[in-house]
Amino acid sequence: MNKKIALITGINGQDGSYLAEFLIGKNYEVHGTLKRNSVAENQTARLDDIFNQINLHYADLTDLSSLISVIQKVNPDEIYNLAAQSHVRISFDQPIYTANVTGLGTLNLLEAVKLIKPSIKIYQASSSEMFGNSIDKDGYQRETTPMNPVSPYGCAKVFSYNIARNYRNSYGMHISNGILFNHESPRRGTNFVTNKVCKEVVKIHLGLSNELKLGNLEATRDWGHAKDYVEAMWMILQQDTSDDYVCSTGISHSVQDLCEYTFSKFGLDYKEYVKVDEKFLRPEELHNLKGDSSKLKSITGWTPKYTFESMLDEMLEYWINFYTKNK
Repeated sequence: MNKKIALITGINGQDGSYLAEFLIGKNYEVHGTLKRNSVAENQTARLDDIFNQINLHYADLTDLSSLISVIQKVNPDEIYNLAAQSHVRISFDQPIYTANVTGLGTLNLLEAVKLIKPSIKIYQASSSEMFGNSIDKDGYQRETTPMNPVSPYGCAKVFSYNIARNYRNSYGMHISNGILFNHESPRRGTNFVTNKVCKEVVKIHLGLSNELKLGNLEATRDWGHAKDYVEAMWMILQQDTSDDYVCSTGISHSVQDLCEYTFSKFGLDYKEYVKVDEKFLRPEELHNLKGDSSKLKSITGWTPKYTFESMLDEMLEYWINFYTKNK
């Protein structure tokens, strides 16, 4: 039996690296795209353990010809479009770049697939940031919740979500949107609040730092683990018909909760170390996110294995080991 072939855009990111490992475990032939970068040695750090089991290609979502070239070369059965400018706060500083990569980049990919091999199954990485401050009366966001984004990143993701639906309906293509809520891991960039907090807490515990500057402590998010969420991506694409799915834990915590838990693991009071710095506040704030993934669970059988606490424990352990090794 021939192996299925998967192409992952943004394979060197948090989600891409976990997804690549997962698909290798499912006996896929795994290909991934990288954006050409002069600092090559930093690009594939998350892929070190599987580097010899994957095939890497240079391509850029903003360059249609590069996408056409790699799709023709790889001839994939499935494409997971995970590449994006994915940092919400940075999207306020670089809105045009964010729109070009995160929004129009998706259109380039869909057009390339339509031209070359429209039968490819496509997973489009959508985001809970698309909802903005829209929330249903029961306090949850779900597939039917109105989208009212409050950041350039959220706006770009809404475009991607809608153009994916448009190509699905117009051309009969198998394109599914996974509306993923926040998902973290030790591989998360340290400019994202969860891993930033975990890293700095460990530094404070070890006497390497004495202060942690953050933005809005009252914002609540539905945080899960990236390992659980990449499994959901795969399960979504195994369905006979394409559709849109919220993927979340259904439990939300505030940034303050995050600080309280991580500092308390080392017997510390976060109030003595955390300072609010206006430069980390967004021009327009997204206050509360909590997803209802009932549809995903009922159709695919997906269920998260990590809790908020076990996810943070793993992230703290990573930084303890990191600083212990690099003393």
